Amino acid sequence: MSEWVALAIAMAAACAVVVAVVVLRHRRIGAGKNVDETPDVIEYITMMIGVVYAIVLGLAIAGVWEARGAAQDDLFREAQSLREVSDRAVVYPAEFRDQLRADVDGYVTFVVNTEWDYMAKHGEISEQGDRLLDKIQNEVATRAPASDLESQAYQPIMDRISQTSDARHQRGQAAGPTMPGVVWFGLIAGAVITVGMLFALQIRRTPRELILAGCFSALIAFLLFMIWDFDDPFSRSVSVTTQPFVDLFPSLNLKS
Repeated sequence: MSEWVALAIAMAAACAVVVAVVVLRHRRIGAGKNVDETPDVIEYITMMIGVVYAIVLGLAIAGVWEARGAAQDDLFREAQSLREVSDRAVVYPAEFRDQLRADVDGYVTFVVNTEWDYMAKHGEISEQGDRLLDKIQNEVATRAPASDLESQAYQPIMDRISQTSDARHQRGQAAGPTMPGVVWFGLIAGAVITVGMLFALQIRRTPRELILAGCFSALIAFLLFMIWDFDDPFSRSVSVTTQPFVDLFPSLNLKS
């Protein structure tokens, strides 16, 4: 089932539950009981609950959005650093240069075509990717510079490899869901309480009130879905893509 289909079902179900509860409650109370007046204290408590829950939702959305943006930046930094390693290898003799570039291309191909799916499935980076990056680092680190030009290029290349390793580590940290379970408990419990407070306001069965109650519950369901979708930056519908690698290494046969 598509995530968007699941979202549509969840929103429709939230609307249906609220409308059904309102209709059944109205029938149980009956027409003889006055439900027009709601105590002021209930209105005040409902307003405060809505404000508090809105703040919690806003903080959760900001948190997962910031985490997704950081994951995107780390991925671009990883791809850009590897591109510079490949470009700066021009100072080396042809044999070593071709080998280093081939290892960089092999690492990029593995990350995009193999490790990306592994990371989405297991929520972590693979040991094979670590070994491929270590091979690149060891090749440069153990080769003594043979000229002044190589000596000048040695440290910048090692710096770019170090940046790649750091960005890779950050990518591994961001893989998988990042929101703690206690936060999800608070978000879901808050949604139930906030929507449940609608019934404390003694809303009636008029079309206008039913539409507003249904739209409100559907909005809560959508916001929770959006937080869930952004919570895992690499494996859901609005996820970070491998486009930086594809753009910076156009000669490779990379999955987009």
